[in-house]
Amino acid sequence: MEIITTMHGGATVLAVNGRVDTTTAGDLESAINSLITEGNRRLLLDFGDVTYISSGGLRVLLATAKKLRNDGDRYALCRLSPEVQKVMKLAGFTSIFSIFPSQDEALATW
Repeated sequence: MEIITTMHGGATVLAVNGRVDTTTAGDLESAINSLITEGNRRLLLDFGDVTYISSGGLRVLLATAKKLRNDGDRYALCRLSPEVQKVMKLAGFTSIFSIFPSQDEALATW
């Protein structure tokens, strides 16, 4: 798994590439937690190049949502592959998270 972090205005975008599974979920969680600790409280996860997500990855997404609940915080996902979209839907996460087709559409709502 690879994570590329970029800034867009006041938002931080994490473009994730590869598999988010029990082996790599900790790396994603560490990257997210570091950003939150640094004061980045507007996070967009771009999963356009994520080919698989396990329950460990879903746990990271849920834990992040719990950390970003304050006024002014923003947290969303975008560009889900069909495989990841299916897992999110089966897990009931499509009703929990804001999910957008593109980075631009997500950031426009912020």
